[in-house]
Amino acid sequence: MHSERGFAPVFRTKRSAVRNLSFLVVCAFGGLIVGTPVAGDNISDRAKKLHFSAIVVDTHDDTTQLLLDPKFDLGERHTSGSIDIPRMREGGLGAIFFSIWIPSKVTGPTAVQKALEQIDAVREQVRKHPQDLVLATTAEQIRQANKDRKIAALIGVEGGHMINSDLGVLRRYAGLDVRYMTLTHSGNDEWADSSTDKAVHNGLTDFGKDVVREMNRLGVMVDISHVSDKTFYDALSVSKAPLLASHSSCRALCDAPRNMTDQMMKDLAAKGGVVQINYHVGFLSQEFRNAEKADPKINDSIAQEVTKRCGGDTNEGCMLIEGDRISREYVTKGVLPRVEYTKIIEHIDHAVKVAGIDHVGLGSDFDGANMPYGMEDASMLPKITGALLNRGYSDGDVKKILGENTLRLMTDVERVSRELTAEK
Repeated sequence: MHSERGFAPVFRTKRSAVRNLSFLVVCAFGGLIVGTPVAGDNISDRAKKLHFSAIVVDTHDDTTQLLLDPKFDLGERHTSGSIDIPRMREGGLGAIFFSIWIPSKVTGPTAVQKALEQIDAVREQVRKHPQDLVLATTAEQIRQANKDRKIAALIGVEGGHMINSDLGVLRRYAGLDVRYMTLTHSGNDEWADSSTDKAVHNGLTDFGKDVVREMNRLGVMVDISHVSDKTFYDALSVSKAPLLASHSSCRALCDAPRNMTDQMMKDLAAKGGVVQINYHVGFLSQEFRNAEKADPKINDSIAQEVTKRCGGDTNEGCMLIEGDRISREYVTKGVLPRVEYTKIIEHIDHAVKVAGIDHVGLGSDFDGANMPYGMEDASMLPKITGALLNRGYSDGDVKKILGENTLRLMTDVERVSRELTAEK
């Protein structure tokens, strides 16, 4: 299963409470139909107005794993998980990148086929919900979706192993509207080193550098979340377009190899890139990470219980829900520490101070990781706006973090693609 805990099984933060006080309204402040946040969230009128007038972009969500279940309907409100259309509306989420993910150990034609199945599953949900969703590939299409009161659905491939060392497969994905690819996942692929595996390539191989160049030409963003530090610097050197870190947080605040060092964030920003802050508790909280490292049996116990409840490790939908439920039980028992959503704000704040206000965005990892308390699903996104305003951020700077920085990055990548295409 996809896990943001290195090679440990997936234990994601899923919720079971329905927000009965939430209801859909047409927001007078922006283009989207949005929802009123739950009573008691203490979000100011100013924060609500600002949030729902902004274009909120989330660059990494693993909801695709749930879409593989033919019974799952994105249009229905669910009592578990983090993403569905009603809760995206209530949280003012204007654009979402659905992650295409296959474990690093699955390679070759099988990985390609599974990736194509997931891409098709995303496109099928868009087809089923034309009043709410529209497939997008460019910044301008996201802006138009916002004007049309629709949520822009985008696609990102999480792991270069899914191209089977074939640029033709990469081009095929681009033709199916994939707009970023993470160079590795948790294990090395054939041409790039991962941050959570033993280095074997010293960063990018020559073919890996060709992959980056072809992504530039195709207008596919080069995503450096999950890669080793050396792979990051190789990609930064080769790419003519700015880089994306689709779901990474700050290593200075939580010493996880998946997070970015201050120097990496500065260097990313110097070439126009954006770091999208990940909400996973194990990347936000050093205390949580220390508790996991201190007792490796915790993850083993949770994995065994998940397998028991789901009847094996092939029912990914069940594992998504039960893994999170058990993890939260461990928090309740005091085995794992409780992490609040305000940790997200601390990482945003740190990244802004290091990389600059134009180079920070949001990459939640909803439905792919353990969410902190208070940010269990997309309906809670207005809290981020409220918290940033409380820290003294201007309206314009908040809008940059919520989505404008990502849209600018996409525009830059599109421009480089046109220039490279024109050269040939």
